[in-house]
Amino acid sequence: MSLLSKLRCITVDVTGTLLAYKGELGDYYCMAAKAAGMPCPDYKRMHQGFKVAYTEMAKNYPCFGHAAKVPNIVWWKTCVRDSFARAGYDYDEETFEKIFRRIYASFGSSAPYKIFPDSQPFLRWARESGVLVGIVSNAEYRYQDVILPALGLHQGSEWDFGVFSGIVGVEKPDPRIYEIALERAGKDIRPEETLHIGDSMRKDYLPAKKVGMNAVLLDRFNIPDAEEWKKAGAPVFPDLVAVQEYLTSAS
Repeated sequence: MSLLSKLRCITVDVTGTLLAYKGELGDYYCMAAKAAGMPCPDYKRMHQGFKVAYTEMAKNYPCFGHAAKVPNIVWWKTCVRDSFARAGYDYDEETFEKIFRRIYASFGSSAPYKIFPDSQPFLRWARESGVLVGIVSNAEYRYQDVILPALGLHQGSEWDFGVFSGIVGVEKPDPRIYEIALERAGKDIRPEETLHIGDSMRKDYLPAKKVGMNAVLLDRFNIPDAEEWKKAGAPVFPDLVAVQEYLTSAS
């Protein structure tokens, strides 16, 4: 009997699993500054500045400001301003507004992302196999409303329901986000009838297993941590094609 025959629902992470960024995030900040007529910032400093600023914002105002009722655009404006400041760049308000508008628009579109070629076929295959498909992601509402559809991943054809941290106010690795996913899937679907696919041991595999779900990990970029994941007993695959083969093989 295959694992697929035991499943009624598959939940999938987004970044690193279904899609990836084109280049580094800091690149887009530099390009926006240049487009506003400013000298191009140092890419490395900009990327590091963003990492620190984002981490700080996520700590102080988690889930993109959900609990604090900070509007999404205000959360990002604060993060972007702090990113430039930490990288050593300070702009007047008019210049910053031009830069920010360009960055906010870019990341609200499909432009900075690339979808993995196996993502759409896998999701469609899962749904055609009679399995409910859910998206579970630490992401804001624009992933659901704009970005995923723009990349060809539509609710109703590639996925059935979504649980996005910026909308529900809970984020990975909190196991509650997986409990919410199970609730969205339907009260009669049990955790052991569900599989979660992600690319992080801490955020995907462990919390999904904690609520009783099956889980597997993707290592699309041959990262060193993947060997540790395997030693810890996690099934690790290079892509979704391999996951599909795993799900359909007789156990």
